[in-house]
Amino acid sequence: MGKIREKILITKIKAGDKEAFGEFYDLYVDKIYRFIYFKVSRVQEAEDLTSEVFLRVWQYARDGVEIENIKAFLYRVSRNAVIDFYRKNYGKETVDLEDHNIIDNLKADNLIEKIDTKAQVKEIIEKLDSIKEEYKEVILLRFVEEYSTKEIAEVMGRSKGATRVLLHRAMEALRSKVK
Repeated sequence: MGKIREKILITKIKAGDKEAFGEFYDLYVDKIYRFIYFKVSRVQEAEDLTSEVFLRVWQYARDGVEIENIKAFLYRVSRNAVIDFYRKNYGKETVDLEDHNIIDNLKADNLIEKIDTKAQVKEIIEKLDSIKEEYKEVILLRFVEEYSTKEIAEVMGRSKGATRVLLHRAMEALRSKVK
């Protein structure tokens, strides 16, 4: 989406235009769901958190919160929702990824198209879960969501240089786990 179209969409949403918000929702719901799912690993929680994220964004926009980059803002709200989820559910039992067929629920992207079997996907997900959370997040944003370094920096609240270093370290950590 172009910057001008994005600004128009934000303006319409702030004015309470439900159709504009519907368009915004349709553009980003699958990406946000996927982003959250990779962080919580449960379909029900990912669906609930995705809904919560879009509700928060609607409320922020209606309250007049300044939104420069809607995509970065959306991912920032998503990150915060996941953090809140883990704070609230710290120490509670979770269910493993095996109870859900993640591949059938997600759109194919470059990363998934390159992986031959569901077993390999499961292995990569397990390896991702074994590295630091910020490493996992930067890898997902770069290779699943296909964000540029600049966009990732905006989402994570870092400089471009710090983001490049973080991505490099994350890839090294994942490589060491995969070997």
